[in-house]
Amino acid sequence: MNMKKIGREMSLLMGVTLSFFLSLTGLLVAGKFSVVGWLISFVLSTIISLIIGFLIPMKKVTDGVNNKLGLEPGKLSTRCMESLISDLVYTPIITFAMVFMAYKKATAHGAKIPFMGMFGKSLALSMIVGFVLIFIFMPLYMKLVFKKNGIGGPGKKPEE
Repeated sequence: MNMKKIGREMSLLMGVTLSFFLSLTGLLVAGKFSVVGWLISFVLSTIISLIIGFLIPMKKVTDGVNNKLGLEPGKLSTRCMESLISDLVYTPIITFAMVFMAYKKATAHGAKIPFMGMFGKSLALSMIVGFVLIFIFMPLYMKLVFKKNGIGGPGKKPEE
């Protein structure tokens, strides 16, 4: 089984899911929701998350951290750590891009908003939302992708 293919499929599913919900959350919290604004945010966020997902081998990163910390696969503590690592990699970059885009739009119309205040509040909320999304969807998508590729589940080792 080609682990790179599984990694790409996971990156695609997680990237689109994170982008969908983080874009929606950001616009709803800002109080300036529009379908066009959400679509632009979603597309940009999806592109960023796919680039991250294809450049950073998240499985290797999370496995490396889990091994250093002595965490065992399948345990709640391991899932929490994997979710936190993915959240720390994806969410700040996506949030920065989304806030920067909103900041530029707002300041172009004369608003005087401190960027770091805007970014800090958005990042705090996005980190919480991102963690929950990753924690919930990663195992579901993992089962789906493994099943699609003929692997019994996350507990069974695929052939390289």
